[in-house]
Amino acid sequence: MDGMGVMTERASTHIPVMRDEVLAGLAVRADGRYFDGTFGRGGHARAILAHLNAQGRLLLMDRDADAIAEAQRAFAGDPRVSIRHGNFADAGDWNEAHDLDGALLDLGVSSPQLDDPGRGFSFLHDAPLDMRMDRSAAEGASDFLNSADEREIADVLWRYGEERQSRRIARAIVEQRAQSPIRTTRELAELVERNIGRRERNKHPATRTFQALRIHVNDELGSLQRGLRALTAALKPGGRLAVISFHSLEDRIVKNFIRGEQPVRARRGLPPPQTAPSPLRAIGRAQFPSEAEIAANPRARSAVLRIAEKILPEAGG
Repeated sequence: MDGMGVMTERASTHIPVMRDEVLAGLAVRADGRYFDGTFGRGGHARAILAHLNAQGRLLLMDRDADAIAEAQRAFAGDPRVSIRHGNFADAGDWNEAHDLDGALLDLGVSSPQLDDPGRGFSFLHDAPLDMRMDRSAAEGASDFLNSADEREIADVLWRYGEERQSRRIARAIVEQRAQSPIRTTRELAELVERNIGRRERNKHPATRTFQALRIHVNDELGSLQRGLRALTAALKPGGRLAVISFHSLEDRIVKNFIRGEQPVRARRGLPPPQTAPSPLRAIGRAQFPSEAEIAANPRARSAVLRIAEKILPEAGG
């Protein structure tokens, strides 16, 4: 998947990001039980499955119905594979997702989602301004922009896109929708460019706005936080967690979660609250794609892979 790929060229085939590093990090065992919460088009899943014997199990999940349809087409006849449509944040509700030897999250928007103009993730094509990963969800990007107040829009653009001109863009959106609703990707991209101009070389001025809206519409950071907790609980001691992120907001959440929940600030006059040690330990440092991989797959360029292992009970006490 790719969290920042709106400016990249279309890929003719899906290339799983850092595939070999993921397999090594998960330390895939032939008879192990593994969870892929972001199936996409199955590049990582196929690589994991190739290492499993008849006793191995692979649980596939995705919030995108198109991805699930592909998983059903490819793997429905394989007794080692179970498939579920849903958000990985709700993995704890899946009875089969327990005693895992490994779990993988490849965050952000997938290449097929980017390459389908009708999904509205990219401004490279004029399309309905949708951006929903799960198209059964109620609110798309256009719905949000045409109903939220100016302050809320600015807050989303700043918080999730780190857009320094968030207030100016929000004001322009509210002024524009008073004349006519903003319905398409081109309308939004051109509005942003008119109001803030081109500031960064080789980067469209609407890039941060589109990222922010996508994250908000899909509650990506909230889902990540819930998913990390659910999957850590589902791992058996010694099980591995692999997470590929594509921007600093995601990576910061993953890094801090592996280190342990951050302490809550104490009220004045009270001792700081006690915090439980993290149930995970980092395996090595953050990993990045090689120059050769980036050359072959430009959408991998911003990827960061972190691996963690669930601590054995006697080691965490």
